[in-house]
Amino acid sequence: MGTPRKLVVLGAGTAGTMIVNTLRKRLPREEWSITVVDRDDVHDYQPGYLFLPFGTYTPQQVRRLRSPLVHDGVGLVLAEVERVDTTAREVLLRDGRRLGYDQLVIASGTTPRPEQTEGTLGPQWHREVGEFYTFEGALALRDRLERFTGGRLVVHITELPIKCPVAPLEFTFLADDWLRQRGLRERTELVFVTPLDGAFTKPVASRTLGRLLEERDIHVEADFMVERIDQDRKVLVSYDEREIGYDQLVTVPVNMGADFVAASGLGDELNYVPVDKHTFLATGHDDVFALGDASNIPTSKAGSVAHFSVEVFCDNFVEHVAGRPMTHRFDGHANCFVESGHGKALLLDFNYDTEPLTGTFPLPRVGPMTLLGESRANHLGKLAFRHLYWNALLPGRPLGLPAEMSMAGKNPA
Repeated sequence: MGTPRKLVVLGAGTAGTMIVNTLRKRLPREEWSITVVDRDDVHDYQPGYLFLPFGTYTPQQVRRLRSPLVHDGVGLVLAEVERVDTTAREVLLRDGRRLGYDQLVIASGTTPRPEQTEGTLGPQWHREVGEFYTFEGALALRDRLERFTGGRLVVHITELPIKCPVAPLEFTFLADDWLRQRGLRERTELVFVTPLDGAFTKPVASRTLGRLLEERDIHVEADFMVERIDQDRKVLVSYDEREIGYDQLVTVPVNMGADFVAASGLGDELNYVPVDKHTFLATGHDDVFALGDASNIPTSKAGSVAHFSVEVFCDNFVEHVAGRPMTHRFDGHANCFVESGHGKALLLDFNYDTEPLTGTFPLPRVGPMTLLGESRANHLGKLAFRHLYWNALLPGRPLGLPAEMSMAGKNPA
């Protein structure tokens, strides 16, 4: 019996944890060792960040230890990655250790980079300039909202792509609902600021979401490319010199992939790994893949994409390491709940080629979810997903949803 081949996965977030747990069941232990690397032993349910500022979730519901989530037979290394030497097939860690690999998967995600926009990290950071894309930021924003008595509340996207592109809209809708419940809505001007020409990236969904913003008297400031945040004057300043004042700003900073991706010569200008969008194989490599938010595939950086893509990847990986062609193709399937307040949500289901459409999901006529329309069932589905995430998705158990998008139940555009 020879030495087992080595699979190393960089990142133990949603995609990385699913990959190692799924492949550990499928790759013989005598033939493959599996190691996953992450900087700490903390795993957050990141969709829960949206609910922390409004007190819907507690911190304990969002955060768990990482190590118990990784199956037996998978090595968990807690360390910072310095860079990858693709010639030597080694991962260099900041503490000086080196991990050799036969196959490498980069699943290191994406993180907010407030330092990329002038004026963001001033004295009011996590105070009058808030964010909910980190655990600490969401909790700080919760404290700010508890003291909010009215004024101009501005929700702002710096630039795309961002993790979960509907989340800023969801925050805006939930803020509207939250303010109404507290009798503060008439004393608050809500403004949604985006670099897009409308509410969302997909035109059909953008029209629907734009109507909901209008119905709730939420002003949309489109095509706004921010140059800097002037904390002294409490204004956003765009490159075309427009200014938007705020009393409380909730900004979504620039998102970027991991720094080691750039240091390894594997990334684009935002540190995302260019890959084949159907197989996730890194451009120019036959032993490096990138999944989840770490890749540059042209669809949403969202947990559902990680879920569907991991299913396709694991089938392909087994074929790939056996020397066979990869026969499975990811179609860009994304499935996103959009909280719209008042105990309701919308559901978007789309892929590389098909925009979100109206209809029912997952079953024709029966649903129970409504596509591109508000419903209580959609909201309950979003809340229920947290339990599925911890207990089914991460362990690698099947959820019964096909990775490929189905047109069943969808109405033609």
